[in-house]
Amino acid sequence: MSILENDLLIKNRPVQITTFESGNEMAAMAAAQINYHIMGYFPITPSTEVAQYLDQMKTRGEHDIQLIPADGEHGSAGICYGAAATGARVINATSANGFMYMLEQLPVQSGTRFPMVLNLVTRAISGPLDIRGDHSDLYFALNTGWVILTARTPQAVYDMNILALKIAEHSKVRLPVIVAYDGFFTSHQKRKVHYFQDKEVVQRFVGPCPTEYPAIRNPKQPVTIGAHMNGDDLLNNHFQQSEAIYRAKDVFIEVSKEFEKIAGRHYPLLDLYRMDDADVALFLLNSAAETAKDVVDQLREKGIKAGVISPNLIRPFPAEEIRKALRNVKALLVGERADSYGGHGPNITHEVKSALQEDKSNKTIVLSRVFGLGGKDFYADDAENLFNFAIEAMNQSKTVKTFDYYGHYPGEVDKKLQPLMEPQFGEDDFNTGSIEVNQDEETQTIKVKVPPLRTLTAKPKRFAPGHGACPGCGILSGLELFFKGIEGDIVVLFQTGCAYVVTTAYPHTSHKQTMMHNLFQNGPATLSGTLEAFLELQKRGEIEIADNTTFVMVTGDGGMDIGMGSAIGTALRNHHLIMLEYDNEGYMNTGSQMSYSTPIGHMTSTSNIGRTQKGKGFHHKDTAQIMAATNIPYVFTGAEAFPLDLIKKGAKAQWYAQNVGTVYGKILVNCPLNWKTDDKFGSKIVEAAVQSCFFPLYEVENGITTITYNPEEKNKKIPLTEWLKYMGKTKHLLKDENTEMLKDFDQEVEKRWTKLKMKHEHPLL
Repeated sequence: MSILENDLLIKNRPVQITTFESGNEMAAMAAAQINYHIMGYFPITPSTEVAQYLDQMKTRGEHDIQLIPADGEHGSAGICYGAAATGARVINATSANGFMYMLEQLPVQSGTRFPMVLNLVTRAISGPLDIRGDHSDLYFALNTGWVILTARTPQAVYDMNILALKIAEHSKVRLPVIVAYDGFFTSHQKRKVHYFQDKEVVQRFVGPCPTEYPAIRNPKQPVTIGAHMNGDDLLNNHFQQSEAIYRAKDVFIEVSKEFEKIAGRHYPLLDLYRMDDADVALFLLNSAAETAKDVVDQLREKGIKAGVISPNLIRPFPAEEIRKALRNVKALLVGERADSYGGHGPNITHEVKSALQEDKSNKTIVLSRVFGLGGKDFYADDAENLFNFAIEAMNQSKTVKTFDYYGHYPGEVDKKLQPLMEPQFGEDDFNTGSIEVNQDEETQTIKVKVPPLRTLTAKPKRFAPGHGACPGCGILSGLELFFKGIEGDIVVLFQTGCAYVVTTAYPHTSHKQTMMHNLFQNGPATLSGTLEAFLELQKRGEIEIADNTTFVMVTGDGGMDIGMGSAIGTALRNHHLIMLEYDNEGYMNTGSQMSYSTPIGHMTSTSNIGRTQKGKGFHHKDTAQIMAATNIPYVFTGAEAFPLDLIKKGAKAQWYAQNVGTVYGKILVNCPLNWKTDDKFGSKIVEAAVQSCFFPLYEVENGITTITYNPEEKNKKIPLTEWLKYMGKTKHLLKDENTEMLKDFDQEVEKRWTKLKMKHEHPLL
């Protein structure tokens, strides 16, 4: 892509604004100007900002897109497919494991030929977890049947989002399109950009939403979508799909030329930098190509004819154009931010080699290097080193590996990290014998006797100091308090979230006992597999573990949205483990987006406050009641502000997990950063949430509900507003113009509290 400033002033060309913005901001700008009908989304770093910016813009009335928060990326993909099948214009944005989670849905949409645009903000796929940018997610997209555009700069992100929709809806294509750009490099770094001042220019360019292909537009004109096919029909279907995606190349060229007329920016199939007479070249996707261009200029000054190739389109793969570009190149190095493990080179390398096979006269030496994984920076020195590999191969000065990793290094034995403290074991450290847990023979309920809190201070903490939690964060203090009720060893699994991120950063850990990690959607299932494997190995005499070892899964930061299915499945199987949710009322680990546990009216980064909306528009999810409906033996709620209550419930949870089956607990924790509160008031705010009956303390033991703290009976109940006034995220609810929403919130809290009291009074409810 190239543009001259004067080109923007050419007569009759639409006015463009010049500013400095990031790739995510420009993706949102393009979407808002197009004014899509629907966006189904779920937060994940680094693509989350696209939905956040669109939500902010909607509060200002800058677009009419219906933003639908999903329960996870698989759900968001389903929302988008359903909307596209209805004939609506649809957009989404995701990254990394979120993309993997929705992957099953992508061939469904391309196979039934419904267009939409998906911004893939590329990021490393775990494990281990890494939130920075590479292309390991993008490479899984190559076989989904989607057209794939690549954007090297924030400017290209804006332009490609406009081109993408026109290509997707073109009668010769009619396929969904991915716009892929580098996470953090392009998504967050601000660059000089131009965008159309008048959104109608963009809307005229993309044209009206097409209505000529079958969609669920009119029930009086019924259609059947996604009908089961036999082998012959499926073969024909995929042939047509294949033909359509190859036609997308010519459509890209056509649409790009149209766009150049109004924008002054040209996007060829291949961005060729000084390739006319190049002897050596690098083939790079996205932002790395921009870095390498400066090195080309430096090498040219030394008399080395170097160049850079970077595609703007990789599906369909521009094989013919690559053959032409490499006709006289002596050595090419393909640098890739992903690997195809065991394939002797990543995907794009093999596609380049395959393209060159069609030209029998081509003698280009093709090398391959995997670089920049997990967001490892790519500097000019790195580009020069890659060029040197190609130069050495061209000159045959020494044997150069055809395929290798670049930037890796061997470990040094003498620098092996040593533990800072001795491991702690249940029989020595965590057994105090001061908590008495007994079963009442008559009621079959568990009675817990807890000594004074000062006695329990002798029990060591389960977390070592040095974690990275925010000042005033209630997560770790809340978890530590719960663990005071647990005797013996624990094996704990943390789903992705703040508690996991701040306590484990390789090569360090704050966990004194065994900890493992898995993603939001699969934590409970993973721990159930771990538990059953332990028990089976123990039964066979292959390992020994203490009888009082307790297995605990910790989730939070919205983890019981995307992970709800796994949690319910684990509960129904009734494994002997504890699922513990810390509720901080949002997706805090990705930047305070709205979750289903966010209360109505509360402000988050995807439920902003403005002229057209007043925070989250629907009520919070009651996870404890959902889990109680699975008939597991013990469910409870707890809060750090009521320590004895929480410690007792921890002891009960351990007894039930070891003797009966699955336990589910939910504890409310303060998040000063995103609740916009003073860190020193965390316990007071949580206490107010309980006293207002927003977060009642109770337990469901063998199906019988017991309120363990009743503020009404203690004459301590306070109005809901007394809790809301502490938090910056809710102060707007106290204004006169939001009286109706506050009334709705208050009525919902009172309704749930009344139902809970009825269950407390009537054991059969």
